[in-house]
Amino acid sequence: MIKVHHLNQSRSTRVLWLLEELKLPYEVVHHERDPHTRLAPASLGQVHPLNKAPAIEHNGLVLCESGAIMEYLLDQAEPTALRPAKSDTHYYQYLEWLHFAEGSLALPVITTLLLGMEQREGSAPLDGYIAKELALDLGYIEATLSQQTFFAGPQFSAADIMMTITLEFAANLKLLDDKPQIQRYLNQVQSREAYQAARKQG
Repeated sequence: MIKVHHLNQSRSTRVLWLLEELKLPYEVVHHERDPHTRLAPASLGQVHPLNKAPAIEHNGLVLCESGAIMEYLLDQAEPTALRPAKSDTHYYQYLEWLHFAEGSLALPVITTLLLGMEQREGSAPLDGYIAKELALDLGYIEATLSQQTFFAGPQFSAADIMMTITLEFAANLKLLDDKPQIQRYLNQVQSREAYQAARKQG
């Protein structure tokens, strides 16, 4: 049985979503953020030294980091389930977006979230850098979704799960108000049965 360590209001929802899509059996261990500091509890540090979610346990293996977990879970399912075959022309497009979610998009989105928690003038060099990165990343996403239905082409994939959760953070920060294609896309994928089931879990 796959054990998922889930932290409230975190990106670990994407692991639950993938498991629901794959119909793999799993159990959830819930961890709650400190209500004052918003930090993860020490209980996660007993699972993995990074004290972060998502983390999974399976057959003696403990894994952290969303992308690694997604690839591992896909390996437990059918070879082509939610991941193009390597011979497919969309495979490397899938791989790019799978890593883009955390490698490029997460930094400016999460930094915007953290900067919004404190009173600032918004004129520091960091603000200019984050604004530039957000414009570049979100513009690239908007243009991509104006030409294709999903991130890896015509078929829904695990790359969409990775991207959606980060885009939801952006939506909550009002960063997508002028991005109709991204909004359309989010409405589409959020209607999936597996997404709804994952949200009920965590």
